[in-house]
Amino acid sequence: MDDLRPDGVVPNQPVIETERFVLRPLRPSDAGMIAHYTSDRRVAEGTRAIPHPLPPGAAEGFVLRAMSPDRTEDVWAIDGSGNRLAELLGVISLTHMEGDQSELGFWIGAGFWNTGFATEAVAALVAANPHRSRTLFAEAFQDNPGSARVLTNCGFAYLGDAESWCVARGARVPTWTYLRKMA
Repeated sequence: MDDLRPDGVVPNQPVIETERFVLRPLRPSDAGMIAHYTSDRRVAEGTRAIPHPLPPGAAEGFVLRAMSPDRTEDVWAIDGSGNRLAELLGVISLTHMEGDQSELGFWIGAGFWNTGFATEAVAALVAANPHRSRTLFAEAFQDNPGSARVLTNCGFAYLGDAESWCVARGARVPTWTYLRKMA
């Protein structure tokens, strides 16, 4: 945390504006809402890495890693406070992969499901392409067709079936894998 700029800005991570919210780097004050939203089993079980129940300090650790200058994953808060929405609606991320490739991930707080926030966030991140990736990958658990729709609505093409470990479920879960070639 000592390598952060004095103004708390995360180095090399842009703020991305959309019609209803901004995608901004995480800040320490986000930890409480992250812990609150991910304490919902449905949210945790929709991700690969969020445990349920969330151990004490896990959200704070996640935020500190996301703010680190030597991170491999850029994480943005979906912040609607500028439009009288919640300060944290969910989280979206890009993880650097080999070559000019990145993996996209996202989750939305359960109270904001079916609002179009996920599609708007993914579309904005794809349009900004902050990693200058030539290829984006993403996956959705097969029991979560809503996330699959978000990806296809944002130009991702179905690549195939696979499976991933889900920490919250303690099991391997069938997934659909998606690819988006960038211009």
